[in-house]
Amino acid sequence: MDQTPTISRFDDFYKDETQSPPWVIGEPQPAIVELERAGLISGRVLDIGCGTGEHTILLANAGYDVVGVDGAPTAVAHARSNAAAHGVDARFEVADALTLTADQTYDTIIDSALFHIFDDTDRATYVARLHTVSQVGSVVHVLALSDEGRGLGPEVSETMIRDAFGEGWQIESLTRTTYRGVVTALQADTMKLTPGTVVDEPAWLARVRRL
Repeated sequence: MDQTPTISRFDDFYKDETQSPPWVIGEPQPAIVELERAGLISGRVLDIGCGTGEHTILLANAGYDVVGVDGAPTAVAHARSNAAAHGVDARFEVADALTLTADQTYDTIIDSALFHIFDDTDRATYVARLHTVSQVGSVVHVLALSDEGRGLGPEVSETMIRDAFGEGWQIESLTRTTYRGVVTALQADTMKLTPGTVVDEPAWLARVRRL
């Protein structure tokens, strides 16, 4: 990313009643579902950049101690409505990922499509915040669009992920997977697809442990 989009811009995406953002698919990401099924999520869980709350709802419904946070107030409002519609008692808070404090620490942190939005400077700040809200042994799962993709959103390389999680972290695995999204008018020309098309784009899935 040349420049990190502002929180107000993301809030505007959620306020648009004519078109949902490409990452709002109405269900959890398959890659995150598989993490839960594999038993790789445990303890106190933070769903950072939770958007409309699908992952927080999934985990709360399964009995996890989880909270979803997002910097966009409209996203959090949608998440709370979605949880209520599903009859799930899920917790959500408005919080900027770049200014998180250590009022609470987490054993597992889920990042689905947040890491890849940051420019070089903010990416370093973000990872430092993750360090602050985790503890020794905590695990961060990062699902990020790969630079092998077709432009569904911001993309990152393997090197960018490895460089970001340097001192104080251990990358236990970094594998190729897919990220599901919905093509909007903003991506249609670049991707040569019709708006509304559901796609599974190349992505990275990293499991990073706090040292």
